[in-house]
Amino acid sequence: MTTRANSSRERILGTAEAIILERGFAGTTIDDIIDKAAITKGGFFYHFDGKKQLARALVERYIELDSKVFDELNTRADSLSEDPLQRCLIFLNLFAEMVAGMTQVHPGCLVAAFTYETQQFDDEIREMMKGGMLDWRAMILTRLEQIVEKYPPTTEVSLEALADMFSSTLEGGIILARIYGNNQALVEQVHAYRTHLRLLFGDA
Repeated sequence: MTTRANSSRERILGTAEAIILERGFAGTTIDDIIDKAAITKGGFFYHFDGKKQLARALVERYIELDSKVFDELNTRADSLSEDPLQRCLIFLNLFAEMVAGMTQVHPGCLVAAFTYETQQFDDEIREMMKGGMLDWRAMILTRLEQIVEKYPPTTEVSLEALADMFSSTLEGGIILARIYGNNQALVEQVHAYRTHLRLLFGDA
């Protein structure tokens, strides 16, 4: 029973995310989700009290899934080199390869999509979104701090801003990929960020 319930909940979340990325949160109704997920209204409300609780679950799920992907790529990168700069560059290459291997155009970033509708959400959801971005900043910042211990930057730079550039590169790349209908746009943005790090830390 628990496995079936979890499967139903995941189907609701996956369906809701797909619809929201196309129509926006305000433009998505519970009935839309119910119809697309092929569940009953009772099935929906068994898992969620309404759209706000659904939104919290979606943000939590999205951040957890992204963090899991980043953790796996970081672990692989760390196993392939002991050099801090090379580890970071390998991580970016692995991410780009993952995107290049996607069979469909990137569907979009749920957190980014929600930022355009912040009035729809309460403080808890907004703090969850902010926390996710800060976690991604901290992930890259840790790597950058390790890099500068061995490779002083060729020009003065804010490591926090450089870490945030990772997130803005991905978000901008996702937008370009969706506009052009080709994930190569995102891949090229990741490679551009990688090249920027190589130049900045003297690995050209």
